[in-house]
Amino acid sequence: MYNLLSGLSVIEASSFVASPTAGLYCAQFGAEVIRVDQIGGGPDYRRWPVTQENNSLYWENLNRAKKSVALDLGRPEGRELLQELVRATGQFITNFPAEGFLSHAKLAEGRPDLVTARIMGWADGAPALDYTVNNAVGYPMMTGPGPEPVNHVLPAWDLLSGGYAAFALLAAIQKRAATGEGSEVRIPLSDVAIGSVANLGGIAEVLYSGANRPRLGNTVYGLFGRDFVTRDGQRTMIVVVTPRQWANLLTALNLTDAISALEAARGVSFAKDDGLRFDHRDALFPLFEAAIAARDHADLALAFDAGGIVHSAYRTMMDAVADDRLVGQNPMFSPSTDNPSGFAYPAAGSFGTVPQQDRGAPLPAPRNGQHSEQVLSERLNLSSGDIARLIDSKIVGTAQ
Repeated sequence: MYNLLSGLSVIEASSFVASPTAGLYCAQFGAEVIRVDQIGGGPDYRRWPVTQENNSLYWENLNRAKKSVALDLGRPEGRELLQELVRATGQFITNFPAEGFLSHAKLAEGRPDLVTARIMGWADGAPALDYTVNNAVGYPMMTGPGPEPVNHVLPAWDLLSGGYAAFALLAAIQKRAATGEGSEVRIPLSDVAIGSVANLGGIAEVLYSGANRPRLGNTVYGLFGRDFVTRDGQRTMIVVVTPRQWANLLTALNLTDAISALEAARGVSFAKDDGLRFDHRDALFPLFEAAIAARDHADLALAFDAGGIVHSAYRTMMDAVADDRLVGQNPMFSPSTDNPSGFAYPAAGSFGTVPQQDRGAPLPAPRNGQHSEQVLSERLNLSSGDIARLIDSKIVGTAQ
């Protein structure tokens, strides 16, 4: 936790991954993020992974450091309260539909300088999820050996959209500071996905070549990179991106003479050309397979580290959690014992480090409705009697 955004308050009405991620990133840098949900929790409140008591470990980590207000959004009074909270605060993150009671135009009627970051599926308002958008842009047809498509398990487009939405919110706030004008920024998952494909040269590539990229398994396209198996059965990934790494890799594996002979036979030089190493992988890979298969992983890891060679053994997530470099001694993590689930474990804070500031420990997620009374009092100036009436009529919920 850092205080770079202290003084900024944001209302978040969202579910699943992308929109809560945008709010989480703002909260980790010090913004007050007030998440508003249906009483009892939104559609992601029990999303897996869950504990035996059906508490979502997913939800409590995507919503750390936020406040929670619970309203009955199926009733006009609950919807009006959410609208008033957005107008009173002036900053809004959501993945609710662009039209309806949370449309920017409707909310801005009472707050013309309102800034809204709205995550969508498709730009035309049609629904989409990370996993369907990923299929639409073609990546599963480039993954694995084929012929079947291979879906990834990481919701990459959700996470990128969440990060982009946080950036877009701050960009719109910067514009408002300069001009006084509010604005809505819409971030469709489909545009984040296909735009990223374009930014990485994918659209230009297929149009230029007139063909899809071949499926390469674990081989890195355009570089010398692939998984290899050591003598003791450890599968490890090796990727070379600089001439120095290439030279050091040959030295570590005692392959300098063999590669020189191959270069002479084929009339090429691999020293400074990533593309040539990729093009001639049919001859290079067998040499490396044999050299790596003759050495144990621990021995190779020492040699690779000494030469600045990028490598990593394939591990399970349980292995990663037990790694001190990643988790145990990583200052990004702090013990978290006051989680809504009741389960204690290391919790992640801000991914970015601010060397000039002390890193605060990550704060817990709220319980549904934990801050309803506080927020309605502070933001809408409702009296304790008014709030009690709303609670008694089940328009407002409080933590149980």
